Amino acid sequence: MRRWPTEKSTPAGCGGPWPKRPCRELPTADWSWPSTSPCWLRPGAHTSPQRILCHTYGRGKDQHIPVPGWPYSIVCALEPGRSSWTAPLDALRLAPGDDTATATAQQLGELLQRLITAGQWQTGDPDVLVIADAGYDAPRLAHLLRDLPVQVLTRMRSDRVLRRAVTPRRPGALGRPPRHGGEFVFGRPDTWGTPDTETVTDTRLYGTALARSWNRLYPKLTHRSSWAAADGTLPIVEGTVIRLDIDHLPSGATPKPVWLWWSGTDATEADADRLWQAYLRRFDIEHTFRLFKQTLGWTAPKIRIRQAADRWTWLIIAAYTQLRLTRPLAADRRRPWEKPSPPDRLTHARVRPATACPAQAPKPCRPGPGRPPGRKNTRPTPRHDVHTPRKTQPTRRQTKKSTTPRPRRTG
Repeated sequence: MRRWPTEKSTPAGCGGPWPKRPCRELPTADWSWPSTSPCWLRPGAHTSPQRILCHTYGRGKDQHIPVPGWPYSIVCALEPGRSSWTAPLDALRLAPGDDTATATAQQLGELLQRLITAGQWQTGDPDVLVIADAGYDAPRLAHLLRDLPVQVLTRMRSDRVLRRAVTPRRPGALGRPPRHGGEFVFGRPDTWGTPDTETVTDTRLYGTALARSWNRLYPKLTHRSSWAAADGTLPIVEGTVIRLDIDHLPSGATPKPVWLWWSGTDATEADADRLWQAYLRRFDIEHTFRLFKQTLGWTAPKIRIRQAADRWTWLIIAAYTQLRLTRPLAADRRRPWEKPSPPDRLTHARVRPATACPAQAPKPCRPGPGRPPGRKNTRPTPRHDVHTPRKTQPTRRQTKKSTTPRPRRTG
């Protein structure tokens, strides 16, 4: 393992300079680990074991099609600044019946222990920021990683309902003290109240970005789903909720608000700006998965057993890592109409041809196997310089026999 170079650059979604509030750069000392579950779809492998129905996006609007396949939990480290390069650190295939939050927490815990042993994280360094999408149970993931220097940042659906902290009781109040406070409904602005922080940032791609945060909000847990096996009273996992509103999208579609949940509390304005910008940086991992599938051929082989799929996945990660490490040594081979790029800013499409193997010598000319040696082709070659009239079929009128009219009989 090696640390990323501490270089300053502008995060995704920012393009400066800003007339209102500048878009702050992401701290270069933070570890950002986007965790996602790409799927190796195997709908035709009926005899392959441990396949799971993977949710894939259909061609229609808001359509999700379940397709059998092997889902993988891949953890990658992000570079500082705007870049399409990531560092895959670990890959784990999810088996049927595995809890996503439990398997991811165990994977992140083992990975962090290896990094601490290798000296990549030391006491006094900032906490590792784990970024995930809405498919992960953020409070449970934060509860399972509470003993590690980890902060969890995930997106929540827009129909969630959270609870506030309990207000202090009045002196002399009777009855059992309440355990949960008032509701915070994402779809009802009258339950939000006054936000703790509010920032306005001008961005190049999304226009004005309004970020508001509310402190110490948590979901009301019940003994269901992943908490069904928990004994006793369920814990209260407090965090900070951030709502991000933008003016427009580059595609022209109608923008929707983004709800984020952070496992930390008492967030400042600088923390709120850093968190939503870090979540936008999570989409850099999509370029890595597209390179895995379209260029390196991750899902191309028709593998039957799961052990071979795991070995092939690690071979793809090793090949990508070698390609990433040779990036500073690759010379930019650009076309005349392309702008030159510095070595540390080369994309995958420019590094891969520059580091490819040199062309091999041409093979010697040998007679083909179809014709025996010493025999010539006795078939006459047709001449194309002589015009041969094309034979046409006679028409119906030409093939019809001509008949003369019979003379009429006269009395």
